[in-house]
Amino acid sequence: MGVCMGYASHMVDNPTIVFFRNFVGLFIFLPLIFTKGMDFFKSEKIWMHSWRAVIGLIAMYGFFYAIAHLKLSNAMVFTYSSPIFIPLIAWLFLKERIIRSMLIAAAIGLAGVILVAKPDAGMFNQMSVIGLGASFLAATAFVTVRALTRTESPEKIVFYFCFIGTLISMIPMFWLWRPYSWTELGFLISAGLLANISQIFMSNAYKLAPAGQIGPVNYIAIIFAGIWGFIFWQETPDHYSLMGFGLILSAIILCSPLIQKRSA
Repeated sequence: MGVCMGYASHMVDNPTIVFFRNFVGLFIFLPLIFTKGMDFFKSEKIWMHSWRAVIGLIAMYGFFYAIAHLKLSNAMVFTYSSPIFIPLIAWLFLKERIIRSMLIAAAIGLAGVILVAKPDAGMFNQMSVIGLGASFLAATAFVTVRALTRTESPEKIVFYFCFIGTLISMIPMFWLWRPYSWTELGFLISAGLLANISQIFMSNAYKLAPAGQIGPVNYIAIIFAGIWGFIFWQETPDHYSLMGFGLILSAIILCSPLIQKRSA
C-alpha cells in the first residue's frame, strides 16, 4: 500500500489519496451485501464505529500533514510510534493488563524505527505535536477496534470505517475533483484495495489477542518498506538500518504468545 501511495503522491493530492483509500474499500464488501442483505448493516455500536472512523481519519490526515511538512525520516517515527500508547489506552478503557513484555516490545520496536529512520534535530518542533497527536489518535483507533471485535465481525468493522470515512473525506473532494489518468487510478485503486484488505487482517488480529500484544507487530511494516525500497528503488540499508531491523524483529518475538504467557 505504501508503495502505491508513494507513486500516487507524486501525481495527486493527499485528500484524494485519503478519499480513494476509503471509497475503494466499499467495493470489497459488495458480495457480502448482496448475500446478507440489510442484515449486514445491523449494528448496535454505530456510535463506536463513528468514533473509530473519525479519530482514524484525523490520524490519517495528521500523518499526511506531518509527512508534507517534516523530513520523511522524522515523520516516519511518528507514523510508527502508536504502539507505545496502545497498552496504556487499552488499560484505561478496556481494563486489559499491561504486561511488562508488551512495554518492552513497544520500546524496542520504536528504537528500531528510530535507527531505520535516523531522525535529526528537525524532528523536535511545533509540527511534531501534530505527528505525536496523530500517533495517539491512531493508537486510540486500534484500541477501539479491539473493543468492537467483542460484538462485531472484522468485516463489519472495516465496512463502517470505509463508509463513514468516505462520507467525510468526500467533502474536500468537491473542490479538488478532476479527471484522473488510468495510471493515477491504478495506483489509487490498488492502494485502496490493499489498505482495506490489511484492515480486515488487523481487525481479525485484534479479535484474537490483547491490543498491547498486537501493537508492536505493526513495526514489521518498516522491514517490508525496506524490502520494497530495495526492489523498486534500489535503496540499500546501512548498518544502522540493519540494526533497526534486528530490534524490530526482537520486538515481534517478544509479542509471541509463548513469551507473553511467560510474562503474564
